[in-house]
Amino acid sequence: MQSFSYKAKAELCRGTVQRLCCARAECYGALLYCNTFTMQEVRIITENPEFAARLPRLFQRAFNVKFDRLPSDDLPGGKLIFQITEPEKLRRILDTLGYDPRQSLVLHVNFALLEDDCCRTAFLRGAFLAGGSVTDPEKRYHLELSTSHIQASCLAASCGAAAPSSTSSSPSISKIC
Repeated sequence: MQSFSYKAKAELCRGTVQRLCCARAECYGALLYCNTFTMQEVRIITENPEFAARLPRLFQRAFNVKFDRLPSDDLPGGKLIFQITEPEKLRRILDTLGYDPRQSLVLHVNFALLEDDCCRTAFLRGAFLAGGSVTDPEKRYHLELSTSHIQASCLAASCGAAAPSSTSSSPSISKIC
């Protein structure tokens, strides 16, 4: 049986991204809340087939890049892995997002990408699809976004989430209850 969170993510994936700025903002949210986003690698792991189908189109629209690694059918546990390691593709993504390759990715969030309401919505959609979960409102309200990027966690908090909680060895988690 599919969880409420799975169904919510599937519903969010049904919509199309009309504007280039929103495609970039959604990718930005997904990147800051995915498994790995560094100067050397992007790795997004999901179990949601709708999000998996959306990712290649989204990255093509936002950055004009294709993933170096796409999911294979033989992985256990239903995990779908997308990866980019080619330096030129990573440089294009970083340049588009306004990062200087000489800086650490966790030092700042580029708010210029999130000026319009539609882009903030797209950013949160990407963040939720890559690193979020939600419980059924019939049971109780609980939204959680998990990231290793502290600044992104603080951004979620500024959008209405509770303050991030973290320990030194685990990702930051922003909760909206």
